[in-house]
Amino acid sequence: MSAPQANSFGKVAVLMGGSSAERDVSIMSGTGVLGALRARGVDAHEFDPASQPLAELRSQGFSRCFIALHGRHGEDGTVQGALELLGIPYTGSGVMASSIAMDKVMTKRVWLADGLSTPRYARLAHDQQSLEQVRVVPDLLGLPLIVKPPREGSSIGVTKVKGYSEMQDAVKLAARYDADVLCEEFIEGEEVTCAVLGHGLDAKALPVVRIAAPEGAYDYQNKYFTDDVKYHCPSGLPPELESEIQHLSLAAYRTLGCRGWGRADLMIRASDRKPFLLEMNTSPGMTSHSLVPMSARAAGISYEDLCVEVLASATLDSAKPAGGH
Repeated sequence: MSAPQANSFGKVAVLMGGSSAERDVSIMSGTGVLGALRARGVDAHEFDPASQPLAELRSQGFSRCFIALHGRHGEDGTVQGALELLGIPYTGSGVMASSIAMDKVMTKRVWLADGLSTPRYARLAHDQQSLEQVRVVPDLLGLPLIVKPPREGSSIGVTKVKGYSEMQDAVKLAARYDADVLCEEFIEGEEVTCAVLGHGLDAKALPVVRIAAPEGAYDYQNKYFTDDVKYHCPSGLPPELESEIQHLSLAAYRTLGCRGWGRADLMIRASDRKPFLLEMNTSPGMTSHSLVPMSARAAGISYEDLCVEVLASATLDSAKPAGGH
């Protein structure tokens, strides 16, 4: 990338850290992005909203933001809303898409309304978590099942429940992170992920990454702090299945109104090879273990070029779309 293009971005803030349960991962992501942008000649600076008021972005003369925050107050629409008010373009999805995608129950409702496949679920609101109400969930969804907080990421607070006796502890763990609890049908099979870049009809799906975790334990520790998980990209899946997953991921992204970039996580059911959407990440990880850079690399896009492409897509909800209506 030439210097004039890099300079055209102006002074860039890489938002990292923050106050969510995923703070440590965000710092790893942000550090990687910061180094990549600087390597391409971008005037990029670290900015941690946990230690500096967002209003300082304007007083310090930042002209756009790369959001490398994860979890609450990072990818849930709140930071996006603040940046809208400040008038500073930012990477990733806008306020509504960010807030919907952060809530896995709302995401499922939108996907199901559009006929997209996602595992069956039950939502336990904060006043629906009595012993009797929790005990009947396996009757609805079968066993094993997954219990998780609907508004956390990085597998935080997630339990795979194998028997009725484990339900109460699983719900209590998830409720530590969120007032509501999401119980989800367990899809036996392979986990995959599919990154998407762009906006609207111009959005494109990148190669699928197939995840092989030890004993299926793709948890927080294995995601970020071990090398026990094996990632396959190219995925090794039959071309027609890879294409189906890419089309489903694109549909999931567009239906939620996502833009810039995102990453769909899915399961392929072993019994019939049908893919099911689990969630959409609107501020995906950019650590050394992260999957979007891996997928981009398979598509011939370097980590540095990926960071620049995402930064170049920074915009505001209030900005007129290209060739606007």
